Amino acid sequence: MILIFGGAYQGKLDYALERFGLAAGDVAMCSEDSAEMPKGKKIVYGLEKWMQALVREGADTDVAVCRFIEENESAVVICDDISCGVVPADPTLRKWREAVGRAAAKVAGASGEVVRVYYGIPSRIR
Repeated sequence: MILIFGGAYQGKLDYALERFGLAAGDVAMCSEDSAEMPKGKKIVYGLEKWMQALVREGADTDVAVCRFIEENESAVVICDDISCGVVPADPTLRKWREAVGRAAAKVAGASGEVVRVYYGIPSRIR
């Protein structure tokens, strides 16, 4: 597994597609409207959106992420870094933000490589 993270609109997906020679059809696009586990594609894009759907449904995000890791060992996972900025006053949004942090940490721990993309420039963290 490889984790690619960074701020919104920083070029994470473009970097992954180019680096691995993939196309849009190789990408599972997560949605904040669907708690269905993304699988079956080489790239999973929007881990933070999937977490939002899980939190809204009241699902156990830790269990879901552990299952995701087991079933997607060779995936490239892309996640927006939402850890900067003001902590939301809304309890559900706070829970979502915390779930994203925990999920990204678990995916990073399971990944052989972790890359941060900032202004389109990749920096290998691990």
